[in-house]
Amino acid sequence: MELHPLAGIYAASLTPTKGNRHAPAPEAATDYLTFLAKRGCHGALLFGTTGEGPSFSTQERIALIKSAAAVRQTHPKFRLLAGTGTPSLEATIALNQAAFDAGFDGVVTLPPFYFRTASQEGLFRWFDIVIRDSVPSGKYLLGYHIPKVSGVPLPLDLLARLKDAHPDKFAGIKDSSHDLDHARKLGQRFGKNLLVLNGTDSYLHDALAYDAQGAITAPANIMSPQMRALWDAYLKGEDTTKLQEEITLIREILEKYMPFPPILKALAAELFDFPLWAVRPPLDNTPNEIVQKAKLEIQVALQKSA
Repeated sequence: MELHPLAGIYAASLTPTKGNRHAPAPEAATDYLTFLAKRGCHGALLFGTTGEGPSFSTQERIALIKSAAAVRQTHPKFRLLAGTGTPSLEATIALNQAAFDAGFDGVVTLPPFYFRTASQEGLFRWFDIVIRDSVPSGKYLLGYHIPKVSGVPLPLDLLARLKDAHPDKFAGIKDSSHDLDHARKLGQRFGKNLLVLNGTDSYLHDALAYDAQGAITAPANIMSPQMRALWDAYLKGEDTTKLQEEITLIREILEKYMPFPPILKALAAELFDFPLWAVRPPLDNTPNEIVQKAKLEIQVALQKSA
């Protein structure tokens, strides 16, 4: 079976910020997306968890979304996904519409995360309306399965029902469960009929073996060349053991310094000479002594993988 048009390696992009209120910085974001494109990413997800999506207003997100397509002036095939999904049905629809109006390829939509005891019927009706009212033909919505953060899982039966109702527009999910058994169950239930983009670098190879068709991860901001190399090798049927070991090592180092947004922003400044973009409260910026410790560990790991 051919891969889905959105298959591949994506960075869960950082959101550059500016000013005292740490608003999104559109021009800096375009430069950063260009950097990710040059490092082998098939595309990027804006305003996911790593991009601090829920910390920004609908208007702030739409302003950056409108400018992001400028990356395609130099990288026309670079794919753009927008992180959407709010407790508000109308705000979610507005974000999706803005993304598709701007030429984005897809949206990665959180379930409504305030009413955590909502029924599967209620969740189906919510996603059904969102898809019908905001996803045009030829574009795609992926559910965002990150239950430890959102508090609202996307059960397999719900995914199957959405896929039956919207076989093309409902592409699949970003699986950020960090649960290899869940990745296996997705593969067993759906095969490649459901697009699964995995969120855990440390078992990327195994997820691909379970019919995932790529990844969207925070550490891809640092190690997208290694992830792209594994992807290419896997598709060629080559041994990916060494590459997976290198990727797992870097992921495990970064996990010691979570949450990801502040440490990755600091490392982007230290390793790649970007400005030091602040995170928006309630997140805290990482203290410099911690940044320097993480930087040293990452540099050693990257040298080993060079």
